[in-house]
Amino acid sequence: MSIAAIAEFLLEIDKLKSVTRATKPAGTDRHENSAEHSWQVALMAFALQPYAAESVQIDRVARMLLVHDVGEIDAGDVIVYAKVDPVVRAAQELAGVRRVFGILPGEQAQPLIALWEEFEAAETAEARFAHALDRAMPVFLNLANQGQSWRDHNVSYERVMARLQPEIEAGCPALWSYLEGRLREARAAGWFGEN
Repeated sequence: MSIAAIAEFLLEIDKLKSVTRATKPAGTDRHENSAEHSWQVALMAFALQPYAAESVQIDRVARMLLVHDVGEIDAGDVIVYAKVDPVVRAAQELAGVRRVFGILPGEQAQPLIALWEEFEAAETAEARFAHALDRAMPVFLNLANQGQSWRDHNVSYERVMARLQPEIEAGCPALWSYLEGRLREARAAGWFGEN
């Protein structure tokens, strides 16, 4: 493979910086992008590794988190509380993942696609931990921003709890225990919507 082909891949993944998410970085007026989110949760994995529900290969978790949103280059980001068909959404993202990583030769593309598929399946200790972090980081940002995306999208406390607890608790119970208390405080402060 030539450097020119790798450059094509690098410019393609650069598009992840243009995928806007619902949450704003702490203390800013702009929305974060999916590349920032992927970078942040990858670093979050190293910080929270001692709290993972099971022993994990942290380098595998970090790689998984770096690729988990690549399909959003084609499919866009959808807030975790949106009512969408999960089968359709997964197919859209998988098509994007295959297209983007398909720019690389098969021996480089296949392991990256496999990491994305492992994350989506959430059947390994690494994938469950990665899912927990992926779900938790927007909570930290919402807590720092007085519930910004919850209020903007009219998301209720009950909906947040129902959607996030299973995944965060499965991958990082101590993190859920911490966030559960913070979420109760946020409810008392009125940082949630009605639906």
